[in-house]
Amino acid sequence: MSNPAASNPAASNPAAAELIARSNRLGADPRNTNYAGGNTSAKGSDIDPVTGEPVELLWVKGSGGDLGTLTESGLAVLRLDRLRALVNVYPGVEREDEMVAAFDYTLHGKGGAAPSIDTAMHALVDAAHVDHLHPDSGIAFATAADGEELTAAAFGERVVWVPWRRPGFQLGLDIAEVKRKNPSAIGAILGGHGITAWGDTSDEVEANSIWIIETAAAYIDEHGRADPFGAPLEGFAPLPESERRARAAALAPTIRGIASQSKPQVGHFTDAEVVLDFLASSEHPRLAALGTSCPDHFLRTKVRPLVLDLPANASIEDSIARLKELHENYRADYQAYYDRYATEDSPAIRGADPAIVLVPGVGMFSYGANKQTARVAGEFFVNAINVMRGAEALSTYSPIGDDEKFRIEYWALEEAKLARMPKPKSHATRIAFVTGAASGIGKAIVTRLAADGACVVIADLDLEKAQAAAAEIGNTDVAIGVRADVTSEEDVVAAIEATLLAFGGVDIVVNNAGLSLSKSLLETTVADWDLQHDVMAKGSFLVSKAAAKVLIEQEMGGDIVYISSKNSVFAGPNNIAYSATKADQAHQVRLLAAELGEFGVKVNGINPDGVVRGSGIFAGGWGAKRAAVYGVPEEELGKYYAQRTLLKREVLPENVANAVAVITGSDLTHTTGLHIPVDAGVAAAFLR
Repeated sequence: MSNPAASNPAASNPAAAELIARSNRLGADPRNTNYAGGNTSAKGSDIDPVTGEPVELLWVKGSGGDLGTLTESGLAVLRLDRLRALVNVYPGVEREDEMVAAFDYTLHGKGGAAPSIDTAMHALVDAAHVDHLHPDSGIAFATAADGEELTAAAFGERVVWVPWRRPGFQLGLDIAEVKRKNPSAIGAILGGHGITAWGDTSDEVEANSIWIIETAAAYIDEHGRADPFGAPLEGFAPLPESERRARAAALAPTIRGIASQSKPQVGHFTDAEVVLDFLASSEHPRLAALGTSCPDHFLRTKVRPLVLDLPANASIEDSIARLKELHENYRADYQAYYDRYATEDSPAIRGADPAIVLVPGVGMFSYGANKQTARVAGEFFVNAINVMRGAEALSTYSPIGDDEKFRIEYWALEEAKLARMPKPKSHATRIAFVTGAASGIGKAIVTRLAADGACVVIADLDLEKAQAAAAEIGNTDVAIGVRADVTSEEDVVAAIEATLLAFGGVDIVVNNAGLSLSKSLLETTVADWDLQHDVMAKGSFLVSKAAAKVLIEQEMGGDIVYISSKNSVFAGPNNIAYSATKADQAHQVRLLAAELGEFGVKVNGINPDGVVRGSGIFAGGWGAKRAAVYGVPEEELGKYYAQRTLLKREVLPENVANAVAVITGSDLTHTTGLHIPVDAGVAAAFLR
């Protein structure tokens, strides 16, 4: 019972090792399949730890995994004899969903990852290795109006056409029968869906898969017409790069609000050439209305996008007004689509907002529950555009009908898959913009918010440090670093625009950037005074103003938080410029809370004291000067501050970050205009 291969078969079994290597190679090339799309398998034997005898197994990519990053933990491991025996109890296509639960009775040991709906295809096809992929070139054939004839013309007897059938047990039976009846075939085009290939060895099936993909692409290049999307559409050509990105940032708050009416979404923007070319052509309205076809695609993109029907040079005001009109139409159409096909057993509607919004001359906005999902949705629609191009080049793009799309989108198995997903974290779908966040309190804040599920933007005067801090937190789906001199309105606006282009909007703004000069009244120069007020008072004003414009247009509420100080209340010596500007920030909280409440925007403050460890301000000379004022060694300043508090505890950056997380979380939704002391108890700074 201690045989390591029994508990971890993919680690030592040659068939499984070959499968992982092949999958990674195929998944690394977007021409072969989309992210998390398709599945691969291998059949082989291993030792059953119970009997000590060889047992025939199937290793297959599990549900929800990605080929390009597949590891052994992403494989489902099943007994081949028991899988094939399911044919004897198959109740027919009307009840084929029941077969997914039956897979649990075929698992080898703990079984690894959850088996996908395509497991039957891999088990029933009589070949040692099977690939099921979603290449753009293959789906172009699969969605062409005369796809069957084109398949015969391009591939001869080597590839067989299989009419559309929803993924499941019956499709596995169909493909197995196709292979039996066509001994010279190496694979199939699955109508409306993708391709399947098979082989006796891992190298053979990989070569067969790539041959099908490359042959399809070459046939389209050789036989397809040059203008599959039609003639250029006057006024819809791409704007110059700087102009279209500025326009994208101007429209982003409105579009995110549109995509988030049913539930908050994170966004992604791309102005890739393939998107701009599609939108500049005369056939794009017709093709966009037909929507995507491959099930992997429209599960992320919805059945069709929302397309702005104005030329690229329309005014921002006209574009916003038209987008809102189109959104109302889209919601009504989607509700009608749901009502038309839903049955008593259908899951509830999941929201009627678009996941893809196309703006001619500008690009594509895509949305999801997190940045990765939003980005992948956009990638899938690029796949769809490529599919449309290939199908229209050879024939007419003819995806599966809305009735079949609905059966996939509101499939009970898909609903069960969604229900198994982990509960969202407290700040999921929220986008935080934090100034002065490359170190100290700001860095602690973005680290905490990211850990709680937010996307974070680290704005700092030092771009290199901001980007390094972002890289520590995660990839660009989680955190980015931008340069922002908060004393410059131009810099602040540019930083907010970068946030909009990266994540689609903003929900939480933390005014944290600051510095301090410890000087008496007579030592404080006008330049000292101006510097303190420019960075903290003026800087907070500029950031709040730029962010509020976005928050109001999104119509999603939001939070503005000021990292003020106990010095905004407490009067201490040799601190005139710093404390005065902190008092200015503290009153900005009250003023903005009163002004922005009607838009659902909460404005609150955090009043820390004596955050020495990890503080950029204290490390920059402030600590030494404050230590001199109090007559203690600089290295003991934190302890000194702690001893003068009621709780006798040193305040750390993480304590401030915790307060920000709480005030912007779901538990204090009715609190605005509040200042939270994070000072371990300084009686002289009690708010009265």
